[in-house]
Amino acid sequence: MNLKTTPPTDAKTRFLNKKRSHVTDKTIHNYDATLSQFLDFLDSEGTADMRDVTSDTIARFEEHRLRSVKPITCRNDMRIVKNFIQFCESIQAVPARLHELIQVTKVKPGDEVCDDFVTREEAVAILDRLSKFDYASTRHVVFLLLWKCGMRISGLRALDVEDFDEGRPAIEIRHRPGTRTPLKRKLDSERDVFITPDTAEVVADYIETTRPDVTDDYDRTPLIATAHGRASRTTITKHVYLSTSPCFYNGGTCPFNEDPQECQATGWGQASKCPGSVSPHALRRGYVTAARNAGQPKDVTGDRVNMSGSILDRHYDKGSHDEKAERRREYLKDI
Repeated sequence: MNLKTTPPTDAKTRFLNKKRSHVTDKTIHNYDATLSQFLDFLDSEGTADMRDVTSDTIARFEEHRLRSVKPITCRNDMRIVKNFIQFCESIQAVPARLHELIQVTKVKPGDEVCDDFVTREEAVAILDRLSKFDYASTRHVVFLLLWKCGMRISGLRALDVEDFDEGRPAIEIRHRPGTRTPLKRKLDSERDVFITPDTAEVVADYIETTRPDVTDDYDRTPLIATAHGRASRTTITKHVYLSTSPCFYNGGTCPFNEDPQECQATGWGQASKCPGSVSPHALRRGYVTAARNAGQPKDVTGDRVNMSGSILDRHYDKGSHDEKAERRREYLKDI
C-alpha cells in the first residue's frame, strides 16, 4: 500500500473533525492540546510528513513529555497519540499497524489516584465565609452546588434557571449537546438531585437578586451566568480556586507564610497558583468522602453523583482507614 503525503496539521484536523460527532467539547479540547504538543515535537525534529513518523519517533516524544509532566499525564497523552496514529493508518498516512508498536506509559497504582479533596470542615468554613460576605453571589452558588450535589463542572454549567425546582426542592441535570451543554456520560448522566431548603433558598435569592438577566447563544437562561451569557468552565474554575485559597476563609492567615495583601495568588485568575487552592473536582471527591463518612450508602452516593461503585472507591472516597472502619461498625455481627 502506497502511503499518501500528509502534513501533520492536516492529519490532526481530520482526526478532530471525525471525533466531533461523538465526543464532548472538553474531550476535543484535550485531544487538541495533546496533539498540539505532539505536532510541536514533530516540527522540532523536522518531520513535515506523517509518512516519516516511526515508532521510534513516538517513543522519543514520550521521553520528551516525561521530562516535564507526571507519568499519569504522559500516559493520557500517549493514549491520545496512539488513537491518532490508528486514525492516520486508516487514511494511509502512516504504515498499517504502527499503533501496535506504541507502548503507553506505565504508572504505579498509587499515581493513578489524585488525593486533592476538600474536607467537610473546610467546606463549612468556606460556606460560612461566603454566606457572611458574598451571600447569593455567583461564587457562593457555584461552591454551594458543587459541594452539596457532588456534581461535575459540566453538570453545573449545563443548568438553566428552569432546572432549579424550588418546590421539591431539586436540581434537574440534563444532557443538551445540541445547545453546547453536554454531560460527560451523555443521557446516562441525567438525574434529579434533591437539595435542602436552605440550599434552595440561597439559589432562589441568587436568581432574584444577583444573577445577570441574560440568555446564552441558544436563547436558554443559564443558571450560572455572567454579563455575557453562560459562565465558561474557566470562570467556574476560577471561582473555586479563589474560594478554596486558605486565606480566603480562615481569617486572612496564609499557611505558606505569604502576605495576603501582596500575594499574587489572591487575584482573579491567579488563585490556582496558591498551593492550598484546589480545582472543582476536589469538591466532588470531598462530597463523596463526607457523604460516606456520614453514613450515606455507597449506591445512594454513586447515583447522586453519577458514579459507579468501583470508581467511587478507587478515585473519590478519601476516607481514612479509621473512618472507613467506623462506617462498617453498625453492620458488624458477632459471629
